[in-house]
Amino acid sequence: MLSVVDAVRADIVQGVLQPGTRITEAALAERYGVSRVPVREALRGLEAEGFVESRPNVGSRVAEIPFDEADDLFAVREALEISTARRAAGRARARFSSGGDEGAGGAGGGGGGADADDDWRRVRRSLEQLLDEGDDAVARDDLDRLVDLNERFHIGIAELSRSSTLATLLRQLSRKIEWLYALDEFSRGKRLWPDHRVILAAIDAGDAERAAELMGRHVRESRVGYLGRTAPAEVVEQLRAAPVPAAGGAA
Repeated sequence: MLSVVDAVRADIVQGVLQPGTRITEAALAERYGVSRVPVREALRGLEAEGFVESRPNVGSRVAEIPFDEADDLFAVREALEISTARRAAGRARARFSSGGDEGAGGAGGGGGGADADDDWRRVRRSLEQLLDEGDDAVARDDLDRLVDLNERFHIGIAELSRSSTLATLLRQLSRKIEWLYALDEFSRGKRLWPDHRVILAAIDAGDAERAAELMGRHVRESRVGYLGRTAPAEVVEQLRAAPVPAAGGAA
């Protein structure tokens, strides 16, 4: 069962509560069948996350994301995900070149051995299942399902990278990013889903440079797609012309 904060956040991300909508403790308490106390605590938490805006003597409403803030979110995500793809591919290369034992010098860092190998297989199997589910959702035009699957795929790549810092940062961003997708069906739809298999194939091959490039282009396309419907035309054209940043550091 979802907590109150998770339930309200889900309704915001899924568009049940639209940006700018006024929300009251009484209405939400009735909606979720709880008292006002957990609703009040949920609104405070969601305000800290940027989903809700509250003003004294005015009340609370669902926040709106200006295009420049949305672009900042995508830019940060772009840098994070380039790094996670690069590290995940480096970890795959080290894993397979050492016969399944990443060893102390593995690209993912943090040691290796049987535990690391089991962890890799677990995450990798879950990603394959996610891709199959996503293909099915695309075939059925179930765009709402793709929102959740997209988030889980990208978190899975971060887990493959075995960088707890990158995974934590990406989780913190993911809810806001998926909110942007939910507000824009084109960006979250069928067009970009096939990219995921190509990215994962590059990671499986241990090709850090290609994995990083593919992930960077994938996120950039999402960024351009979203801003193309919210930002001034000159901003979008500048973004299209700008090179995707390289993923720095050794794999």
